Amino acid sequence: RAHVQDIGWQEYVSDGEMSGTSGQSKRLEAINIRLSSVINGGVSYRTHIQDIGWQEYVSDDEMSGTSGQSKRLEAIQIKLTGQTAEKYDIYYRVHCQDFGWLGWAKNGEASGSEGYAKRLEAIEIRLVLKGHAAPGNTDNCFYKR
Repeated sequence: RAHVQDIGWQEYVSDGEMSGTSGQSKRLEAINIRLSSVINGGVSYRTHIQDIGWQEYVSDDEMSGTSGQSKRLEAIQIKLTGQTAEKYDIYYRVHCQDFGWLGWAKNGEASGSEGYAKRLEAIEIRLVLKGHAAPGNTDNCFYKR
């Protein structure tokens, strides 16, 4: 689930559904990520925040980002832990201000931008069995100045 400017916390989504907004120019401010209870393992993630930079990793439904500070998320890294990391790759892509949908990043790669002052507006996350193809284009998943 994502915390969105002027909206607040959205409901949890799953199976690659979009969290955030499209076409509304609203920033993501925070995110919580968790795995389904039928999956044995965990997920860790961290975000790059306006005027703050990269935060420390949090895990399993902890908040990454800020609350009540009106600061945009600019990038994210997500990785699996435990048995889940042995069986699956985690792919994710973001919709970034002025860039649009970026390519799919995986297993801890950065997605979004750093040094451009661009907001993340939406994110999609998918688990893919190891050895299977990415859900789409993996080019241009991160821009850094």
